[in-house]
Formats: sequence, C-alpha cells, structure tokens
Amino acid sequence: GGLRIGALTTLAELAADPQVRAGRPGLALAAGTAATPQIRAAGTLGGNLLQRNRCWYYRNPHVDCFQKGGAGCPAQQGDHHFGVVSGDGPCITPHPSTLATALLAYDAEVEVHGESPRHVAHLYGDGDLLFQADHLLPPDRVLTAVRLPAPLPGERAAYHRSISRAHAEWPLVEATARLALDGTTITHAAVAAGGVARVPLRLTEVETVLTGREATPELLAAAAATVLTRCRPLPQTGYKTTLFRDTVLEVLERAAAG
Repeated sequence: GGLRIGALTTLAELAADPQVRAGRPGLALAAGTAATPQIRAAGTLGGNLLQRNRCWYYRNPHVDCFQKGGAGCPAQQGDHHFGVVSGDGPCITPHPSTLATALLAYDAEVEVHGESPRHVAHLYGDGDLLFQADHLLPPDRVLTAVRLPAPLPGERAAYHRSISRAHAEWPLVEATARLALDGTTITHAAVAAGGVARVPLRLTEVETVLTGREATPELLAAAAATVLTRCRPLPQTGYKTTLFRDTVLEVLERAAAG
C-alpha cells in the first residue's frame, strides 16, 4: 500500500493521480492548489521541495544578506510582512515548499542518490542552519524520489492555505492534517504547517492533544490553540499568530468531518 513518487513528477500529475487522491488526499489538495495551472504543469515534486525562498532582499542582486554570505538580514529591519511568526533564527523568511508541509504530515521519506532513504524533515533540519541555504541537501547530491507509507485504517486528511487573494498567491499560513478515526475516537494524528517558520513544522503538540480522544469541536479548538505557544511574532507578523491557529483548526475540522 505504499507509494513511490519520482522527483520529476509534476504538481499537476500529483494532484490528478487516482492513487494519490484516494489514499493521500491532503497531498493531492496541496499539489492542486499550489501556484498557478501553468506552474503546476511544469513544476516538479523535487523542485518544490528544494526551491529557493521568496524574500525580496535575498532575490535583489544589489542587497547583501545572510543567504548570500553577508553579515545581516535586511528584512529584520525592513519589510517582513510575510516573515516568520515562529523561531529565532537569523533568517526570517518562511520556507516556500507547500509539498514539504504535506509530506511531513504523511511521514514521507526522500530518496537521495547514493544514500539511504531519510525522513523528509531531514532535508531542512530545525532551521538553525538555514540562513545560508533553503535546504540541507549537499550540492553533489540528487533527490530522486519520495516514498509514502500505506494509509492507516480510518484515515482521512485535509489541506488548507490562508492567502491574501483568491488565486495565484503564496500562502500566508498553510496546514495539512491527517487523522485516523475509530468511530469518533482519534487513533492517530499528524499535523504540519508552513508559512510560519524557516522550515515546515510538524505540530507534535497538536497531535498529542488529539490522539486517543473523541473528535469533538471543543477538542479540535483546544488542540489548534496549542500552536500559540510557538509564536514569537516580529513587528509586522503579529497577524499570523491567530491566522496560524485558525488555519490549523480549519484543517482539523475538515479532516474530522471526512
């Protein structure tokens, strides 16, 4: 029941594949809402996982920053409206990979040529090292595929992105939730979020509150609220605090409803 997806699979192919849609709906939804139809038709799974960030200071050839070997982060004193709300690293730009967030929730492994498979989280670490790169894959290594385990009994999932306009927009906050239910009891929970930290985040505190308990509206709200303990907003990212909590609650409610 496991699934292996080649790194050159496009986002459009991933979103439309019957096996992905049936067994990993959170991943299919994430792939199908990323970017624009044109980009989804050309952009690949591997490219999405290893893409560069969107910081306009980093992308400006006339501005120096940590990621270009400089000694500072101009975004910290400049415009960081889209910056992180969690984490204390020297670079404050969130990681841009939508699929990394979804794959974290699916406990996926990545295949790197010449190495043993590793959990997708190992591509990014805890974020402390990501001030001069957007991932930890060495320049002489090639990501070749992603492996997903078999779905769990009673599993359902949801993905949601909170955005500032209806189409073709980067997410301000995004989240994926996988819940396995036996009746109304949550037997397994896996929740991940993006757009809030230097790396995609697995929300273990949310999972702990959910696992082994009945999926009531009150429980889902209490679980989502635990992400507030992660939040240390910058001067311009305070709005992401409640947006983070509410986006997580949205995917929990959708997943629990099936």
